[in-house]
Parts: sequence; structure tokens; C-alpha cells
Amino acid sequence: MKPILKLYRGYANEQELIVMGHVFKPTTQEEYDFQKKKFKNARSIIRMYQTKTKPNADVFLERNGRVIHTKTLEDGYFKFCIPIKEILGYGWLDYNVHILHEGEKIEAKDTYVRPFDGNLGFISDIDDTFLVSHTRNPFKKLYILLFRNVNMRKVFEGVVPHYQALSTAGRNNKDEQNAFFYVSSSEWNLYRFIVDFTELNNLPRAVLLLKDIKTSLMDFFITGRGDHNHKFEKIKHILEFYPNLTYTLLGDDSQEDPYLYETICKIFPETVLAVYIRQTGKHKKAKTQSALENISTLGVKTCYFRDSHEAISHSKRIGLIK
Repeated sequence: MKPILKLYRGYANEQELIVMGHVFKPTTQEEYDFQKKKFKNARSIIRMYQTKTKPNADVFLERNGRVIHTKTLEDGYFKFCIPIKEILGYGWLDYNVHILHEGEKIEAKDTYVRPFDGNLGFISDIDDTFLVSHTRNPFKKLYILLFRNVNMRKVFEGVVPHYQALSTAGRNNKDEQNAFFYVSSSEWNLYRFIVDFTELNNLPRAVLLLKDIKTSLMDFFITGRGDHNHKFEKIKHILEFYPNLTYTLLGDDSQEDPYLYETICKIFPETVLAVYIRQTGKHKKAKTQSALENISTLGVKTCYFRDSHEAISHSKRIGLIK
């Protein structure tokens, strides 16, 4: 049996390229099939959290005739941060990585984005921001994750036209899109599911920045919960990596998004244009309203909405989309 090499979407600016992935130990388990239903889907989901990673594995990035070598961390994760001088082009570009097993080369290819020239960037949460997940009810969230395959999961009404309009905001060329990032407390275990879901629902292609991979069944039962500092650090990194973009942050009130975004706005008062928070319960939360009111005193536009059509109207009102 051969080890498994998984790559994720990377990103680049004018000085640096960042790509990442995982190396997993050989397994007889079949690849997760997102079309399976009910108990077969549940079994596949659980297996995703029983995967075994390969620490200290040799990984090679092929770039411009050079081969750059690194090793995986203890959890099988690797990340190349490569200084660049040459002109890369814009949009989504290919990259190649390989590992070696008993002299055999195991290759994988994925893409990274170098945003087109422009001034807008968008950072969105996933669960209960565009993917209906019922985060406020942990038991219902787990049930849906286990027994609803990717075709059965729902996107909030109005999200797709809103996100599509944001992705092309300010652009005359339809082939050019603004930079989009999905930052979530979900683990890397769910990467392929999230990519397939966004593609199935015609959401903007984005870089995903997720939480450290989990490798035990116990971890599965607390998926997407716990410390949210990871999200803060990832968002802060994006704003520092692309300092010339003006950002819109999209989240929901089920967990910590309003307060994370409030902190981000305080640190980057000239960088955030707008904050959108979806209302997930029957009533607006006073603490969320207070955070958004404080954000608005920094000159940042805010929208606390139940229906995505409210968010669309707000985006038109502030001139973000037409």
C-alpha cells in the first residue's frame, strides 16, 4: 500500500507563494464518497476522523525547474512558504507536489490564487453563514453531518447571488474575480466535502483555511467547536498577506464571529469595509448588536440580517455591488 498525498488550494502575492497539504499513512479504506446516503454516509464521515497521518515525511514542490524539499509536521501537515521573484500571472494557477515511496514518485496537482489587480477581498465563515449547519444545536449538527450527503445539504436562500455579485464587484471583465477566502473552525478532514459543496452550489472559488486535522473518533464529536483563536490568526494573516485589499467579513451569530470581527476591525481600522452577520435564531442577540454598533463607530459598514436578500440590499446601498 502507498501513502496518500492530499493538496489544498494555495495563495500568492508579489513576494511569496504558500501551498499546503497532508500526507497520510497507507490505508485499505476507500476514498470518501460524498454521494453515499444515510448510514453509508455516516460510516464514511466517521472514517475521515480515524485517518492516520504520516509525520516527518519527505515532500517535494516542483517549481520552475527546481525541486524544493520539506518534511511534514507531527500531524502530517506540510506548508511551503516560498519567496518568489518572477512574474506569476493572475488568477488560479497550477502547482505540483510529490512524495516518494520505495523509489516510486507519488504526484498530486492543485491550484493557488494570485488575485487580479483590484482592491476588494472577501473572508467568509462557512457553518451557518452559507452552509445550513445548525451550530446552535450540536446534536442536530452532528446528525446532519452524518446522515446528509453533499447533495442533501442546504445553502441559505440568497447566499449564492450575493456571493457571486461580491466576487465580481468592481470588475468589468467577467473572467476576473475578487479574492475569496473561507475561514472556518471545521477541520481539514472536511476539506473535500466543503470544496464539493461550494462547487455544487456555484459559490465563488476560494482558498480554504481550516483547523488542524483530527485523527480520533472522540475528536469527531466536537468538530467545529472549541477554541476559535485559529480563525482570528488566519484572518489576521490574510489581511497582512494582502495589505492593499479592502475586506468584507461575512459570518453569523451562532458562535464567535461578531467578536472576532470586532477585534479585527480594531487592529485594521483602515482595511475592513463592511461586516455581515447572519442571525441564526428567532431573535437578534444583544451582545452581537453591541459588537456591531461598536464596529460601526470605526467607520465600518455593518449588516445584521436574517435573510440574505437583506444583505444584498445593504451591499447595493453602500455601493459594494450594483
